[in-house]
Amino acid sequence: MPEQLPIKRNTAILAGVMALYSAVLQLGAAVLSLTFALVSGFTSLLGAGPAIFLTASALSALPAGRAMDRFGRVPVIAVGFVFGSLGCVLVAAGTHWPSTPVVILGFVLTGVSGAVTLLIRTAAGDMYRPEHRARGISFVLFGSIFGAILGPAVFGPLFSGKGVALDTLTVPWLAAAGLSLLACGLALQVRPDTQVIARKIAGDGPATEASREAAPLREIVRRPGVIPAMLAAIASFGVMVSVMNLTGYVVVDHHHHAQSSVFLIIGAHVLGMYAFVLVIGTLIDRIGRGPALAGGLLVMAASCAGLSLVSGVPMTALLLFGLGVGWNFSFVAATAQLADATSPAERGKLLGLNDLISGLCAAGLALLGGVALDVLGVTALALGATVLAVAPAIFLARIGRPAPEPAA
Repeated sequence: MPEQLPIKRNTAILAGVMALYSAVLQLGAAVLSLTFALVSGFTSLLGAGPAIFLTASALSALPAGRAMDRFGRVPVIAVGFVFGSLGCVLVAAGTHWPSTPVVILGFVLTGVSGAVTLLIRTAAGDMYRPEHRARGISFVLFGSIFGAILGPAVFGPLFSGKGVALDTLTVPWLAAAGLSLLACGLALQVRPDTQVIARKIAGDGPATEASREAAPLREIVRRPGVIPAMLAAIASFGVMVSVMNLTGYVVVDHHHHAQSSVFLIIGAHVLGMYAFVLVIGTLIDRIGRGPALAGGLLVMAASCAGLSLVSGVPMTALLLFGLGVGWNFSFVAATAQLADATSPAERGKLLGLNDLISGLCAAGLALLGGVALDVLGVTALALGATVLAVAPAIFLARIGRPAPEPAA
């Protein structure tokens, strides 16, 4: 790897961006369901808030990925955070002057931002060769550890001692808008664009030539290892996001804990998502993508099953921590596998397609999970999520370890 490429600097900056975003993510995970339920008055549709966010995120993923391939990673990431900040402001306005349409529009814009932010892993994968790619991606994701601390530190005090009401949500959403703008400014410090670095590492020619050589998606998805990686990514993301977004409502409404305790649980979850990411990335590079894909799903299944048995904050936090650890294995392995199978000019659109399907699946599961939670209770939600994690893990274990030919 050429010495003049600022790999370490850009990795550190992107890690900082992830730290800020993961703090904002915790607010969404904690109060998306609650915000929609309070502003609309429809508690039976408590999964609608996360579903709106996730649907907007899913529908934005593929266009954002294609835009990254065409215009570079950094401009798209920066614009995404601008949308996110505006979305948070709208949600804050919709809670201060109760308006369901305004809150929905805010959820849509924050969903668009979420799609773009998730694609930061494209930029991370750009800067490392295939044999070190999982570890490189883990370096960027490691920044979210600091977000796990920042989220409770910022939002916990804003909810402390306050009841469950719309007027308690306005200031936290405004704080999230400010964090999104900070993330935008930090992302603009990445130079050169990571796609330029990827082309130098891969030995590609000019951008126009690289774009001309990019294969269509229908061809890319048939490459060895792509379908198993997408299956694991879709299942792990859908289960993780739907359970994470509904947990806040479960803790407050079903288990009758204080709203501020939700941030301790979500913080533990985010910590699990990224606490061991450096070790996990290195381990995935050593043991291979396949075992990590299936193993991560099994850890997620065990954590979801445990949610049907506990109601206290400490044990719920521990299980959400385990859910995050399992997701981390599957997510990093799937991302590395998909990056291995693509050239720099193809990477954004494949990951965007993956996120499109993952997001729609997660939105459907959040909506369905909300109905199941309201009608059947916590046990139905927990066991349903367990089955959805176990089934693809068994399939992946049976087909064995994928062995793609790295494209870059």
